[in-house]
Order: sequence, then structure tokens, then C-alpha cells
Amino acid sequence: MGQTLSEQILSHAAGRPVAAGDFVVVEPDVVMSHDSLTPGIIRIMQQDLGAPNVKNPAQLVNVIDHVSPPSTVGTADSQNVVRRFAREQGIRLFDVGRGICHQVLVEEGIAGPGKIVLGSDSHSTSYGSVGAFGAGMGSTDVALIWATGRTWLRVPKTLRVEVQGRFGPWVDAKDLALRLCREIGIDGASYMSVEYHGLEWLPLPGRQTLASMAIEMGAKAGILPPLGLDESLYPVPGWLYVDPEATYTRTLRVDAATLEPQVSVPHAVDSVVDLSGVAGTAVDVVFLGTCTNGRYEDMRAAASLLRGRQVAPGVRMVVTPASSRELARAAADDTLSTLIAAGAVLTSPGCGMCMGRHQGTLGAGDVCLSTGNRNFKGRMGSPEARIYLASASVAAATAVRGCISGPADL
Repeated sequence: MGQTLSEQILSHAAGRPVAAGDFVVVEPDVVMSHDSLTPGIIRIMQQDLGAPNVKNPAQLVNVIDHVSPPSTVGTADSQNVVRRFAREQGIRLFDVGRGICHQVLVEEGIAGPGKIVLGSDSHSTSYGSVGAFGAGMGSTDVALIWATGRTWLRVPKTLRVEVQGRFGPWVDAKDLALRLCREIGIDGASYMSVEYHGLEWLPLPGRQTLASMAIEMGAKAGILPPLGLDESLYPVPGWLYVDPEATYTRTLRVDAATLEPQVSVPHAVDSVVDLSGVAGTAVDVVFLGTCTNGRYEDMRAAASLLRGRQVAPGVRMVVTPASSRELARAAADDTLSTLIAAGAVLTSPGCGMCMGRHQGTLGAGDVCLSTGNRNFKGRMGSPEARIYLASASVAAATAVRGCISGPADL
């Protein structure tokens, strides 16, 4: 009987063949937690569960990225709790400035093909970009894994996305991700695994964008077959492959060649229109960053459009690299200098203003064009702000013109 990628990964971890709907008890390969939730997870494990120490320190990764560097004394104190705990328990820690958890775990090769990578963040679906079963979990579930080394999962059904053709000019994976949200809806893939096929040619950054936004359709996981990746960093186990006999709950076909730039309008990720539908909407802020679109390739695309141009008067453009490595890549050529010369503000690597806690929080009435992944009320600050989501290229063109625009408008 054929198996989807999720079924193969969970079967291997469970030590027996499983299918959609089955329940399994597994030992995850990696369990990630970040600074915003780790102090609470520590309390749950030690006080509620009565477990003073983690079961398997090598299984865990702590990352300080959500408010990095800290914006208040209380936040700084909480992050010191995380540092002490990681040191005492022997847990790997990536501290302030290293970058967003999802970017770092992929860069370091900690997430990899066939692994189960769980995290205390909903965008842990990002790890599917390298063929892992990546999923977010609540704090109590994570605390239980810390204490026991194990967790239970229900094997998800799978929605297959078949992509035909390649992107046209100024269209990229973000546009495909938004289009899928538009087609499938915010809960159309609830507790399903989304498999993306036909994208063996797509570089890793685009795969990360797609996998990250699988959660915006309600998915438990979003997985791309690990074909075309650097096998020295992401070795593919022999048992993981695209099984032609696999059974899918639904198949959705998308022609990448006919895809236009897409924009998600306030206040729901799946409220998506073609760029032409909102072109000309005035903005106050443009944000380039997040685990969805904060990589070198995104900064480079924006710089190519901003070179020799200026951010429009009255517009604030904030650029937050996804990691220190991506920042270093952008600093190694003229990418960063071009962005800064155009009037953009550079912040330290991390989640930045995406979650509305620092480095550019939106005020009442602000209109923002963001390359992020969520635009519900209050996501980036005031619930009275309005957030539009789009690609890095659209963000750059919008910054120059002061209103939602596409690269062709320049």
C-alpha cells in the first residue's frame, strides 16, 4: 500500500506501517522552543509535571528570536531564565542575533529529510522545506516531550499540490503561497499535511516560504520532497521517496506560469486578490522580513528595485534579516548598502516587527505592506492598523511609490 511523505516519516518513527487517521507514539528528532514561550514551558514541566530535568537534552533546541534583543526589563529577565536553563540542562541555545528559529534550524542542518521536528511555534511547518515532518505544538505538549522524550500524533490526511510550469517575471513562491491560501482557505487543510510537487527546480528559500505558510491553511505539516537539495547538509534516507501509489484526500493543480502577483488584504490571510485589485492603496510602512521572506534572496530582490531610487516621503521601510548568515550574505555585496541608501531601516536578525512587540510596532491607523505571513487585527501592533501581505518585490515597489504597486509600475 502506497504512503504519503507524512505516512512514511511517521511509520519510520513508530516502527510500524501507519496510515491517515492512525495514532502513533514517537520520539521526535528535534523539539524547538523560543524565548516567548520557553519560560512557561519550564514552569509547566517542573511545577505542573513535577519533572526537574529534561529527559533528553540532545533532542532540544532553544532559540532567542522573538524579541531579540529584548525590549523591556521583563523580557530581558525572561530571556536570562532561558539561558540559565539551557546551560544547566545541556540544551543547545541560539542566542540574540543568530536569527529566527525556523531559519536557524534549517541553516544548521538540524532539520532534515525524514526527521520529526516539532516546535512551540505554529510556523514550525517551515521544516517541511527540507523534507521533515515539521509541526507546531502547544506549551503543555512541548513540556511533556521535555519530560518524557515522547509524544503522540494523529497521522494526517494529505492534500497534494501539483505545480506546473515556472514563475513569470517578478512572481515567486510568496505569490504561490498566497494563491494557495486563496484557493484552499484558512481552514481548508485543517490537520492535514500539504505536499508540494513539481517544484524540484525551486531553490530552498522558496521552499521555506511555502512550508512556512502551510499553517495559514490550517495544515498540520507542509512538506516538499527533498529533491534537488544539498545532500551533504540534507541527506535523504533511502526509505523516504515520492510513492506513486500514495493516496491523497485532494489534489490541487496550479499553473505557475500564469500566476500574477498576489496580495492578502486585511484582516485575513486567505483574503487574497490579484495585485491589480488593490494597486494604488496608500501605505505608511513597508516591512521586509520574517521566517517567510527575510532571506538574502528577498533582500536582494528588493535591492534590485530600490537601486538608484528612494523610499517615498512619509513611508517607513524596515528590513529585518531572518538570520545572521542571511545578514552576512547581504553585507558581502551591495544589497544592504543599496537598501540603506534608499532609506530603509535595518534591524537585528529575528522576528522583528512581525509580532508587533518591538522594532517597528504599528500604531492606530497605520497601513503596512508586509512580507510576513499573518495580517489579522493586532498582529503587528494596534488592532486599528491594516496589514497587507505580499512578496519582497511588491514590497520594494510599494516603498518607492508610497502605495501598493508591482515592479512593472517602476
